[in-house]
Amino acid sequence: MTETVAARSFLPRFKVLTGKPYAAIKRGLDLALVLVTAPITLPLMLLVALAIKLEDPRGSVLFFQQRTGIGGRRFTMFKFRTMVADAEKLKTELARQNKLAWPDFKVVNDPRITRVGKILRKTSLDEIPQLINVLLGDMSLVGPRPTSFKPDTYKLWQSARLEVRPGLTGLWQIAGRGHLEFEERVRLDILYIRNRSLMLDIMIMLFTIPAALKGA
Repeated sequence: MTETVAARSFLPRFKVLTGKPYAAIKRGLDLALVLVTAPITLPLMLLVALAIKLEDPRGSVLFFQQRTGIGGRRFTMFKFRTMVADAEKLKTELARQNKLAWPDFKVVNDPRITRVGKILRKTSLDEIPQLINVLLGDMSLVGPRPTSFKPDTYKLWQSARLEVRPGLTGLWQIAGRGHLEFEERVRLDILYIRNRSLMLDIMIMLFTIPAALKGA
């Protein structure tokens, strides 16, 4: 609960643009920011793709995974591949080393992660292809992170996080990052949903930059 209390410090005292106008302008802001930053993100994506191929040419540079979005709808999410080509096959062998409570999966010093993959994960550069998901309308720049597990895995109170589009970044990315358990992350997601506004979205995006550079 400490992270939830800390996250409240990010909530703006005055909400700017909420309700129906907020949803429309948020979508417009998503599209505008993706297109405006394209001259930077596209060359960066090409460099990352080249680095992945040079280290492990066997697989695709992108990783495709089914994720759960708004209303429990499943969609294909794009990421840069950070693991060896046969990582999914090796997951079963590493199940006993899982350090997080189900349905999360995390192994300390995961041997499947490549050298380039470690850098991409630490800097969150592996998430850049999700800008495609934003353009497609599956995701937003700010919102709860989409889960790989299906909506029937959720408890009833946790399903509240499915009321909005999932995002590239959110409240727990700047308040707790990757060490939080799923239930702690859901609490922060619900806190965001109950307080969402244009000002909060802008604050989260601004705070995400130093958090990603720090690699917390």
